[in-house]
Amino acid sequence: MNTPIYMDAHATTPMDPQVVEAMLPYFTQSFGNAASRTHSFGHDAEAAVDSARTTLAELIGARPKEIIFTSGATESDNLAIKGAAEFHREMGNHIITSVIEHHAVLDSCKALERAGFEVTYLPVDKYGAVNPSSVEKAITPQTVLVSIMLANNEIGTISDLVAIGKITRQAGVLFHSDATQGVGRVGVNVDEMNLDLMSFSAHKMYGPKGVGALYVRSRRPRVRIRPQMDGGGHERGMRSGTLNVPSIVGFAKAAEICMSEMDQDEARIDTLKERLYQGITSKIDSVFLNGHPTNRLAGNLNLSFAYVEGESLLMGLKDVAISSGSACTSSTLEPSYVLKAIGVEEDLAHTSLRFGLHRFTTEEEVDFVIADVIDQVSRLREMSPLYEMAQAGVDMSTIEWPEDH
Repeated sequence: MNTPIYMDAHATTPMDPQVVEAMLPYFTQSFGNAASRTHSFGHDAEAAVDSARTTLAELIGARPKEIIFTSGATESDNLAIKGAAEFHREMGNHIITSVIEHHAVLDSCKALERAGFEVTYLPVDKYGAVNPSSVEKAITPQTVLVSIMLANNEIGTISDLVAIGKITRQAGVLFHSDATQGVGRVGVNVDEMNLDLMSFSAHKMYGPKGVGALYVRSRRPRVRIRPQMDGGGHERGMRSGTLNVPSIVGFAKAAEICMSEMDQDEARIDTLKERLYQGITSKIDSVFLNGHPTNRLAGNLNLSFAYVEGESLLMGLKDVAISSGSACTSSTLEPSYVLKAIGVEEDLAHTSLRFGLHRFTTEEEVDFVIADVIDQVSRLREMSPLYEMAQAGVDMSTIEWPEDH
């Protein structure tokens, strides 16, 4: 067994070797530009892209022409939210989203607010779920778009997009989802969910980094968005730029593998996650699960360890690659905004770790991580006067701490 052990699959997944193999010819042999239609190199590249479009459409229950290739989910989120809002500005200037969305969604909404749009940020329950009725209540005659993520990248909670989609369709409001954590891990059907726009990317489903897609509904209703980049009019005029053919091929291969192996993959991963959870909590007390206990991504385990400083715990676990929150904001010492939104107290939020198990995680690795976490938490608690007081039965909430001067 090699260390460090990788358990940060919500930041990125390891590429499947089959994906790498599928991509290689498009670097050195079929290296043409998919927009060059005057020779066989371009034709071969275009055919590969068309085939990939068909595969990705099948994965999410869409039509091939509804798949728009981008550089990743962040670009897809920006294109969907800004593009839809700008195109429909004459119809309304109100957008609805949730407080625990990925920053690609939140910051796109903030940018629109600076441009004069109004945004409603819906709260979530203690598990990180948006109540569909709160979406219904927030819709006004000025609402043009609702954006709710499929699955949260920190706590793994899966949203009820089917219920929300029924509400948005009945109200005649566009519905977008940042689904990059869920596509390839849970079943997705854009028609059943009444999605009009959906963002996803390859590197969260064992494909390459730097390539993503935006689903744009083509009928009932036909969705229109304003491009965010000008150029040669690629991707039905929605996203100009030379297509990344090798990565698009890899994206499709990753999707193909997910379609054939997702159910058995996720069942095995869920079993390993439960082994990790039970192994840790059977030996350590005052460990708290963040997110929904069952309605969550199979490989997600977000735990808070009371009476332990999170950064010290992370440093102690040098043989395990995990994170204390979103990979996009891991450089900050601020507690997770997602954990704060679900009501986790600041002290406890600072102690949280996010474990992300994946297709290639083994039992041996899980058992190593269990032992390592137990050792490190026990070591840190031995040095903690707070833990000693808690063990002695002292109620921490009754203590009046002196103020700093």
